[in-house]
Amino acid sequence: MIRGIRGATSVEVDDRDAVLEATAELLREVLERNGVDDLDRVSSAFFTTTPDLVSCFPAEAARGVGFGAVPLLCASEIDVAGALPRLIRVLLHVDTTLSQKDVQHVYLHRAKALRPDLGEAQ
Repeated sequence: MIRGIRGATSVEVDDRDAVLEATAELLREVLERNGVDDLDRVSSAFFTTTPDLVSCFPAEAARGVGFGAVPLLCASEIDVAGALPRLIRVLLHVDTTLSQKDVQHVYLHRAKALRPDLGEAQ
């Protein structure tokens, strides 16, 4: 079954290295927490960034983590007044035996504020 797995993280500055490092950290956490040890199980990945991040594409970090054959797409989030700045989000489509309720969505750093309902489980 293909399941959607969400994640988000933040950076303090719009810097290429910061965005790539944060994205790689996020992807590794999502994969680890969901037991994805074979990237052939990842059907695709969709990344978004807040409009204040323009230094690079987060998908570039995915290539460095091993997503070479995975279709990747990047887009900019809509610019909502009062939204958290400098966020990177990902939606992975993964072939897994996990039920959707057992999927572990991952929110790191300031992005934890996006999903306070996940509490310490995330």
